[in-house]
Amino acid sequence: MELYTFFRSSASYRVRIALHLKSLAATPHFVHLSRDGGQQHAPWFAGMNPEQLVPVLHDGDLALTQSLAILEYLEERYPEVPLLPSACEERARVRALALQIACDIHPINNLRVLQYLERNLGVDAAQKQAWVVHWIGRGFTALETRLAADHRTGLCCWGNTPTIADCCLVPQMFNARRFGIALDAYPTLVRIDAHLTGLQAFQDAAPGRQADAE
Repeated sequence: MELYTFFRSSASYRVRIALHLKSLAATPHFVHLSRDGGQQHAPWFAGMNPEQLVPVLHDGDLALTQSLAILEYLEERYPEVPLLPSACEERARVRALALQIACDIHPINNLRVLQYLERNLGVDAAQKQAWVVHWIGRGFTALETRLAADHRTGLCCWGNTPTIADCCLVPQMFNARRFGIALDAYPTLVRIDAHLTGLQAFQDAAPGRQADAE
């Protein structure tokens, strides 16, 4: 397998976690999202992924985009270390948590959105920071409420074994800290994140451990 990735990309981070949890090796190819005007916009990469986003996973002749689709593929193709519960109701819950993070929180604070705010709408640094704080805070408040109230929440987002929801949570917590967001209001998220980041698979996938880290 081959993974086109960027060390600080949340979506790439999710896939790296899943690969490590499943003990799957993927040769990394680094795509710097800000160097050279953004290497993801280069013709060679845009030809691979017209969305001009990382990650892209190659498994043999198969090329996959969209991190959650990649996680689902890995789950079905390599099921030996499951990242979804066995019961359909529980799988739906885990998918809902993953989608809440990956679709409702992350995209509106993604690099291309923040660049548009600055370059096209003239938003200054303080306004951009306020945007990030507002949307991550709103998303985290809902996620904290859901997890804290659910008896199925354990050491992880579901029980005591990492799932695709945890693959999504840890990168978003990393992002929140990178933007200097206070996390005192989210004790459940902080507790789960602390447990997960103590696990070897999550450590090996961390941005600072990647060969392209700055």
